[in-house]
Amino acid sequence: MAKLIKHQFSFSHPVETVWEYLTKSELMEQWLMKNNFQPIVGFEFEFRTGPIPSLDFDGVFYCKVLEIIPFKKLSYSWRSGPGEGKITLDSVVVWQLQPTDKGTEVFLEHKGFAKKENLDFYNGLNQGWIEKLNNIADLLNTAQHGNTSS
Repeated sequence: MAKLIKHQFSFSHPVETVWEYLTKSELMEQWLMKNNFQPIVGFEFEFRTGPIPSLDFDGVFYCKVLEIIPFKKLSYSWRSGPGEGKITLDSVVVWQLQPTDKGTEVFLEHKGFAKKENLDFYNGLNQGWIEKLNNIADLLNTAQHGNTSS
């Protein structure tokens, strides 16, 4: 059975502000990794980081924008492998945003960890996404309050 990552996170910022961190390449690089993302359905892009030989990962996530509903939903494929065009992880990331009285509720779903060889990736990303969501919160709070620590 395929494993599924699901996280819910609250931000005390408006949907429009949170959306920018999910859809602007230069902001995504600050909290996630280097990329050439563009918010255009069908656009193919890459996230790049260092290779992780223990995961049979060459350091590149090959992605394609699948759906965009501005300020509400963003989804893209998330594929990777050991290199030379071989893909061993074929998954999908879905972000959903919902405005609240106190800011924005973000729902993250990362699905498609169907193979046994994807289990280590699943375990790493399950915790990794929490760290990345916290990175967004830190960036938003710094932007709101300047560079002072609270």
